[in-house]
Amino acid sequence: MIPAVEAHNLTVSYARKPVLWDVDFTLPQGKIIGIVGPNGSGKTTLLKTIMGLLKPDSGYAELLGKPLDDIRERIAYVPQRESVDWDFPASVMDVVLMGRYRKKNLFKRLTREDKQLATEALEKVNLLEFANRQISQLSGGQQQRVFIARSLAQMADVYLMDEPFVGVDAATEESILQLLTNMREDGKTVVIVHHDLQTAQSYFDWIVLLNTRLVACGPTAAVFTDDNLKDAYGGRLNLLSKLGDLISQKEFPLREKGFEDKKAHSNPPEGKE
Repeated sequence: MIPAVEAHNLTVSYARKPVLWDVDFTLPQGKIIGIVGPNGSGKTTLLKTIMGLLKPDSGYAELLGKPLDDIRERIAYVPQRESVDWDFPASVMDVVLMGRYRKKNLFKRLTREDKQLATEALEKVNLLEFANRQISQLSGGQQQRVFIARSLAQMADVYLMDEPFVGVDAATEESILQLLTNMREDGKTVVIVHHDLQTAQSYFDWIVLLNTRLVACGPTAAVFTDDNLKDAYGGRLNLLSKLGDLISQKEFPLREKGFEDKKAHSNPPEGKE
């Protein structure tokens, strides 16, 4: 089967400092895949480079065996919630309908089918009752689900999501995970930038473990080993035991210390984490 995503010798720099260095991997179709690593490891940079939002210094990425420009309509992108202007005067339905526009028909009139697909997408994220509400009036978790609904309305095959679980409550996180599981059962591929090591072990079929360079890539059980996690996180993981005990509250925080506070009070520079 053709890989969902391929990266070949990707190197990306900011101010001549490498953020990604010679990254090379292949990701299978029909999986929920996590991109995991410490803060500043290049996770968001990797996703943006795959999406063509950043130009690599060297190397290239392909999706479903083709360059992005040849297959863009089959790829959906969900950015970090903090990178979106939520004060823009648009309703929830307006935002979801954006997923029905294509590069070749930006000025087309939306059809009844388009509106039906947008309605079904809102039903899947349990937000149909908010269809006419302004997006600025929603909670953070609801806003996140609106952008996921927009990507669902696009009817893509590969979904790239940048931290969809950040800033949502436990119930919303569980509902998003169930939605992603349903997407996988429909043959979709979902690639997610993620910070929470504890949930990563149970959420993802496949892991890309990153710290500027590629540490490991493969099925979750094969990637989450003592050596790989030490290699990726270094001194941040002081007490490692058997694989089943690696991810525990006693050993290190569920989310990296200060991450949520930082996300709540400031927006990171473009392309950085």
